[in-house]
Amino acid sequence: MHITTLLRHSALVCLALTCSAFPAAAQQQGRPPPAVTVMTLQPQDVTLTTTLPGRVVASATAEVRPQVAGIVTERLFQEGGTVAAGDVLYQIDPASYEAALAQADASVAQAQAQLNAAQKDETRQQELASRNVASTAALDLAIAARDTALAGLQAAQAQRNATQIELDRTKITARLSGEIGRSLTSKGALVTASQATPMAVIRNIETVYVDVTQSAAEIIAWRRGNLGERMGDSTQQVTLTLADGSLYNQTGQLTAAEPDVDEQTGVVVLRMSFDNPDKLLLPGMYVQVEMPTRTVENVFLIPQEAVSRNRRGQPIAMVVGANDVVESRELTVLQDMGSDWAVSEGLVAGDRIVTVGLQKASPGATVTPQDEAAPEAEAPASTDDQTAPAETSAQPSETKTE
Repeated sequence: MHITTLLRHSALVCLALTCSAFPAAAQQQGRPPPAVTVMTLQPQDVTLTTTLPGRVVASATAEVRPQVAGIVTERLFQEGGTVAAGDVLYQIDPASYEAALAQADASVAQAQAQLNAAQKDETRQQELASRNVASTAALDLAIAARDTALAGLQAAQAQRNATQIELDRTKITARLSGEIGRSLTSKGALVTASQATPMAVIRNIETVYVDVTQSAAEIIAWRRGNLGERMGDSTQQVTLTLADGSLYNQTGQLTAAEPDVDEQTGVVVLRMSFDNPDKLLLPGMYVQVEMPTRTVENVFLIPQEAVSRNRRGQPIAMVVGANDVVESRELTVLQDMGSDWAVSEGLVAGDRIVTVGLQKASPGATVTPQDEAAPEAEAPASTDDQTAPAETSAQPSETKTE
C-alpha cells in the first residue's frame, strides 16, 4: 500500500511539471529570432606592414680623445649637457708646450738673423762682381749661403707652427655639436695622444637612426611590392613603438638598406631616420618599427572580436545569409591591422558579418540582423520582456501542483 501511494504521488508530480512546461514552450515558440549586430563588408586595397625589432643609433658620434700628452687640469663642461662644436671641454697643463713654443720662437729669430746676414753678403758680392773686383765663385757662394739661410728660416717657422698646434691642442675642444655624456677622465689624470679610451663621447640625437633587420624572403616580397623602389620617398613613412609599448609621436622614413645579405643570419640591415626634438629616443634603446611591405587588393577588414576559431584552430566568422540564416565561414587572415583582421579569402562583397551577439548566432540559426549604426538597446529589452512572463507563468503552476 505504501509503495502504491509513492508511485501515485510521483505520477502526479511528473504530470504537474509537464503541464507547467507547456506554457513556457509555447511562449518560446512565439518569440522573434534573436537580434544580432552585423556589418556589411566591402573590399578595399590595404598596405600590409611588418613589425621589425631594432636599436636606436645616433646620427653622428664623436669620441673625445687627446692629441697631446699631459696632465688634465680642468674639465669645462657639464656632464650630460649640450655642447657646440668648438667648445673647450678639457684643459691639459700647457707649461711644457709653452716652453717649446718659446724655444721655437728663438729658433725662428736666429734663422731670420742668419738670413739677413746672408742677404747682406750676397748684396756686397754682387756690387764687387759688377766692378770686376770679386770673382764669380765668391758670388755663387754668397747666393748659396743666402738660400741656405732662407731654408733654415722656413724650417724654423714650420717647427714653430707645429709647436703652436700642440700648444693649442692642450685645449681639447668639441668637434661635434650634440649631447655629451659623462666624463671618463678626471682632473689630474695623465692622458696620452691617441689613447684607446675616450675622455668623453658626444652624440648628435636631434635626428636618430633606427637599424632593423629583415629576412631575405621578406625583402623579396618587399621588392616585388614596388615599395623598395620608393625608398627615400617622403610618402614612405614608418611608425615606431617604444620599449614601454607606447607609439612614438614622430613618423620616420626609410633611408637606406644594405645591398648584401648577412651569410650567417640571412638578414638585411635597414636604416630608418626619425626626428627627435624632445630627445626621447636615446642611442641603444630597443624599439619596434612597423614598416609597409606590400599592397594587397580586394581585402576585407573585419573587427577582431568578430573572428573566432573552430575545433581545428582555423579562423571563422559568422555570416548572416539568405533568409537571415547564420552560416560559418572559414577565413584566410593575412595579418592584424590595429583592431581589425585583414582577410583575403572566405568572404565576398556584401556579406553581413556578425560583430555583436555571436553567442546567439550558431550556424543554421535564424536571427534578426541589425546594422551597426542602428540602436542595439531595443532588441535585448524586447527579448527580456517576452521571457519574463513565460518564467512567471511557469512558477505559479509548479507551486499549485506541489
